Amino acid sequence: MAYADRASVRRVREALEERGLSAEMVELEQTARSAVEAAEALGCRVEQIVKSLVFRGSESGGSILVLASGPNRVNEEYLSALVSEPVEKADAAFVRDKTGYAIGGVPPFGHAEPHLTFVDEDLMRQEAVWAAGGHTHVVFGLRPAELLEASGGEVIPVQ
Repeated sequence: MAYADRASVRRVREALEERGLSAEMVELEQTARSAVEAAEALGCRVEQIVKSLVFRGSESGGSILVLASGPNRVNEEYLSALVSEPVEKADAAFVRDKTGYAIGGVPPFGHAEPHLTFVDEDLMRQEAVWAAGGHTHVVFGLRPAELLEASGGEVIPVQ
């Protein structure tokens, strides 16, 4: 089965269409589980890779989505202050439950449930960015402004 035929990838394609985006889905021979792998497979800079990172509010149990630039690490103390509660990196089961996707293939939008969403200001400096398309071997590209609008996120410094 081609990756593009998988249900998770079809859901991402539908989410793109619902948002009026015509981004091309690109199937990779190599896995794109990490930002470095994705950048190597695409022949782009790792800064152009969108990492869709899910955090869990320690008190509320709510999901927080951070769309971070490939090389950046999220400052969890800063994120905790923004959401007014401690946060922790979500486990695989929580990620799948809240997004509908497995880690490594989580797109920046089109999830099972809405999240409080933040977008790394460093992504906004790129001409184009690449995000997971519902599978570890599928990505799609778009402009940072499209990512921001489609995700409904707030731009923040993540580091």
